[in-house]
Amino acid sequence: MGQDSQEIRPKAAVSWSSGKDSAYALFRTIESGNYEVVALLTTVTSTYDRISMHGVRRALLEEQSRATGIPLMEVEIPTGCDNKTYEEQMDKATDRMKAEGIEYIIFGDIFLQDIREYREKNLKGTGITPVFPLWGENTHDLAKKIIGSGIEAVIVCLDPSKIDRNFGGNSFDAGFLNSIPQEADPCGENGEFHTFVHNAPFFRGKIPVVVGDNVERDGFLFTDLYLA
Repeated sequence: MGQDSQEIRPKAAVSWSSGKDSAYALFRTIESGNYEVVALLTTVTSTYDRISMHGVRRALLEEQSRATGIPLMEVEIPTGCDNKTYEEQMDKATDRMKAEGIEYIIFGDIFLQDIREYREKNLKGTGITPVFPLWGENTHDLAKKIIGSGIEAVIVCLDPSKIDRNFGGNSFDAGFLNSIPQEADPCGENGEFHTFVHNAPFFRGKIPVVVGDNVERDGFLFTDLYLA
């Protein structure tokens, strides 16, 4: 009976940033057993060959795909992408998901209502339903749950106006949570920081990474990561 129920699970994609929130959303989704996750949907800035906003190299994204065993579905956008171009590229991705029988997309958003409404608006009428498994959770508790789950991540992008630039390249762990300012969200939901996950309970193996140089661009500090 369990095998039959697995065979009829609806297909889902995960909106994959390479960071801890999308990884934990995937973890929750796998644990629930409600969906068959068949794609990691990621936006890549083609000019830099890096994950948009996080600044992580595409090679590391590909390692995450290998570690999860889930294929990538990459959405390429140019540097300084305007909203119209972004939505056109996402529409193409939506068409591709529909063609592959994907009915749901999993997001790691926690409390930003405008972001949720934007996603719901763009998916309305497409036949693909957004799912928010982390929505409404207390971020102090959630940060501890992410760490406790066995997800290991590195800070790869931060806003130096919100947290100290010295946190670039640090591990997302209890020491980090205890050191950031009280006003900073412990999950970085207000843009304080972004992460790259190099180990997780659902990975086939840990991704060996080396922390490189810091680069400041457009008001953010990016920490480069390399494969060891």
